[in-house]
Amino acid sequence: MSTEQLVVIGSGPAGVSAARSYREAGGTGEVRLLSADPDLPYERPPLSKDFLRGETTLDQISLADNEVCRDLDIGLVLGDPVVELGDGEVRTAAGLRRPFTQCVLATGAEPVRPDVPGTEHETVRTLRSRRSSSELRDAATDAEEAIVVGAGFIGCEAAVSLSRLGLRVTVLCPETVPQRQRLGEDAGELIANWLDAENIQLLRETSLAAIADGRHLRTDTGEELDTDLVLLATGVRPRVELAEKAGLALGQGRIRTDEHMRTSRPGIYAAGDVALAHNAAAGRALPVEHWGEGLAMGEVAGRTAAGTDAAWDAVPGFWSEIGDRTLKYAAWGDGYDRTRPVSRDSGALTVWYERDGVVVGVLTHEADEDYERGSAVIREHRHPEDAR
Repeated sequence: MSTEQLVVIGSGPAGVSAARSYREAGGTGEVRLLSADPDLPYERPPLSKDFLRGETTLDQISLADNEVCRDLDIGLVLGDPVVELGDGEVRTAAGLRRPFTQCVLATGAEPVRPDVPGTEHETVRTLRSRRSSSELRDAATDAEEAIVVGAGFIGCEAAVSLSRLGLRVTVLCPETVPQRQRLGEDAGELIANWLDAENIQLLRETSLAAIADGRHLRTDTGEELDTDLVLLATGVRPRVELAEKAGLALGQGRIRTDEHMRTSRPGIYAAGDVALAHNAAAGRALPVEHWGEGLAMGEVAGRTAAGTDAAWDAVPGFWSEIGDRTLKYAAWGDGYDRTRPVSRDSGALTVWYERDGVVVGVLTHEADEDYERGSAVIREHRHPEDAR
């Protein structure tokens, strides 16, 4: 009988993938998946889209239900966060102690509330969990207007969903176009046009300065806005407290790992949003916050814990559905010095991102061939002429 004990902390994509992959790679030890979330594991991308709009149910976005956990012999403990990572043991808020021979930290990230007055008001909402999505939908039923603070993917996706629920929606965008610094002017203008087509008002170069009573906003331009509902979509912060207290090596606010997801302490791995993992193909550590990368990193961590050879070497990428329109993006994600947009009469768009004469990213809308080809070009550090 195996004496191994694998503890996985977190029930998002990285945690579930780690536990599942450990079993599928032949891991025979006891597996415990410990989660602060009271709900069974679920997919997070629908929370700002079809689940928020009430078009899908919790069962339809399940990531791993009780039957799956039984089939894989994974013990699942919900609603009891781990508060201490010790030497061969973790302790939960309820006082339970779980021994381990190996541990995967997949603690994810939490929404950031800007450091401005009023953002902590109980009616000012964020969107990260199943419950926060359900509560936002419930609040929308009693609202006529909503303001979304932030024009990242979550903000834009949620803004469209709220508009389709019948609300008048305004988005505060701190840049000239949504995600200009990350994606460039052309992609940002495309997203802005999509928001306009959904009857969403986009306030460009506008940031939040204060909120009073959860519904009266003041912007940095001095504009006063009243609304029924405020959603903060202002980024996330990796949950590194456990690792920090345990003395694990950190970098850029994340847990440092090698390409096998191994941290600075033997037997402890990190995966997903909380990890600053070395990517073997990129040749450097990359911070990522993509659902797909959570699955990929979790798989590497689980397989490594099971004793098989695995390494993270994929080009990070994700899809974003803004209403009925889809963007596909693959990139190393740590900067570019030139964009090369290619537009087509059909409305399709490809943006190639370059740095030091090498392709480092691609974004597409209705140009799947470019997306598929682009991932290979990026991974192989090829030059722009190879992308034509």
